[in-house]
Amino acid sequence: MLEKHNIKFEQVDLAELPQFTKKMQEAFSIAIKKFFGTTDPIPSKEEVQSLFQSKETATYHIVLNGKRVGGVILTINEKTQHNSLDLFFISPEHHSCGLGLAAWKAIEAKYPDTIVWETITPYFEKRNIHFYINKCGFHIVEFFNEHHIDPNMSNTKTQFDEPVPGTDTYFRFEKIMK
Repeated sequence: MLEKHNIKFEQVDLAELPQFTKKMQEAFSIAIKKFFGTTDPIPSKEEVQSLFQSKETATYHIVLNGKRVGGVILTINEKTQHNSLDLFFISPEHHSCGLGLAAWKAIEAKYPDTIVWETITPYFEKRNIHFYINKCGFHIVEFFNEHHIDPNMSNTKTQFDEPVPGTDTYFRFEKIMK
């Protein structure tokens, strides 16, 4: 199935960032709305902007046959090669076509020196959990919750300065490459 997907990456430039962020928020809002009934956009524009501006991050459109079908923000540590899949989405109209796995395999091929990939996903995102474990070969290595708080994360806030439901309870995944 992957052979039919010829995934390419196009660097996102600053002028494209608002539209890129909007597309990401649309993809992420599906699960939030389903489980919590809220449509507050996540990730926030500020979170995406902050990641985009970091010198260690790479921000790409995922392109199939010349059409943008998703996006990804990666943190690449050239020294340690312990890299992070920070934000990853396939546009909803392209779900369940094998593009997520094809895109992930293309990311792995683009960064062959990676020793460990890391990512996180909320506890309620069963689709993501299935994808990372059963499709991509990640393993759950940590569960953050009210009894084990990630000191490096602050809760995503809604427009009313309240945490977005589920953003304080999530899994950390790793995939050891070498």
